[in-house]
Amino acid sequence: MRILMFGWEFPPHITGGLGTACFGLTKGLAKHDVDVIFVVPKAYGDESQEAVRLVNASDVPFDFKDENYNEYWDRIKYLEIGSNIVPYVGPEEFTTLLEKQQKTGEEYTSKVFSRDYKFSGKYGANLMEEISRYALVASALALKEDYDIIHAHDWLTYPAGVAAKESSGKPLVVHMHATEFDRTGENVNTIVYAIEKEGMEKADRVITVSNLTRRTVIEKYGIDPGKVITVHNAVDQEMFSELEEVKRHLNEKIVTFLGRITFQKGPEYFIEAANKILKKDKNVRFVMAGSGDMLNKMIKRVAKLRIADKFHFTGFLKGAEIDRMFALSDVFVMPSVSEPFGIVPLEAMRSSVPVVISKQSGVAEILEHALKVDFWDVDAMADSIYGLCHYEAISKMFKKYGKKEVENLKWEDASLKIKNVYTPLMPSNKV
Repeated sequence: MRILMFGWEFPPHITGGLGTACFGLTKGLAKHDVDVIFVVPKAYGDESQEAVRLVNASDVPFDFKDENYNEYWDRIKYLEIGSNIVPYVGPEEFTTLLEKQQKTGEEYTSKVFSRDYKFSGKYGANLMEEISRYALVASALALKEDYDIIHAHDWLTYPAGVAAKESSGKPLVVHMHATEFDRTGENVNTIVYAIEKEGMEKADRVITVSNLTRRTVIEKYGIDPGKVITVHNAVDQEMFSELEEVKRHLNEKIVTFLGRITFQKGPEYFIEAANKILKKDKNVRFVMAGSGDMLNKMIKRVAKLRIADKFHFTGFLKGAEIDRMFALSDVFVMPSVSEPFGIVPLEAMRSSVPVVISKQSGVAEILEHALKVDFWDVDAMADSIYGLCHYEAISKMFKKYGKKEVENLKWEDASLKIKNVYTPLMPSNKV
């Protein structure tokens, strides 16, 4: 069984959980004799190819004069409408980017249809241009590669998956890691929504990372429940090494938030809970690790509450920096407003850090040894954090059993479930 898989990022070049999940999934599939050709817009050359053959879309030329590709013109034109959409940028930064990179339809089209195109692989102002080009590359690759099934991850690659299916006739599986409702609440971008909806409608199967996401897909997008299957994410056990002892210079408890500082992740609730705890106990420090469009707003809120001396903003962390942060942490908090899954709490638990997570997260469906609160219930969040900081017996129990629980959440098992999604779609199994 061979899969042509489209992603947007791959370790070590990632901005969030999507790349991490793709890496774990491909390694798990390899253990079940599933070969994966993994396509990314831009490859840097240092990605691990132990379980996949990585294809750099920037290296794929495209001759738009070739008659085989003329049918994709209409699809690319509809994507052109949103050529300046940026997914994780606030209104002010969006305006600045727009002023710097205004594009005319003619310029946009000429770039997308040029014979050679170099992807940035980023989430910048030319994102939709890159998505459009990626779909063209996918239609070309789909005719050249030898594979059985197409698998596309998240909305960024859905047009590529659809293009590959339409050029090859092969079955398509789309993987919904996060919906537009998770990213923006009710302020849905209609273009992104339309791309998600079309991708899921044209797919033969839709994989969701939680039952929470499955309900959203069925209720908000009107997708046939019969083709929507939940497969929960897992943790790559091999990525963990024994953490070195990190020496602390302060005798204080450290509570950590690690993720994008955006609406979806609920950073403001973390700050309000911190404020409540600091009114009762000054011997606690809070860390907000990450970047995002709400960062400046959160800094201003911390200053207004006069808790800046106990609050630290680290910026975006990766790799060894994350390991060090977990080694320093006494509690990890994920107060997400809407979290399709949430891999970071699993990474924290694997590092023996007890966690407080929102009930509005997919990972809450599978974890037993985690304290769960509603994201908006700041009092319950503060009480949970305070309890883990001050009651040693409770903290030890969550550390011990939480680590064991996560060690049993393996990508090898999740990948087998995904292979079982593929199997009925194989040509030999079709009636």
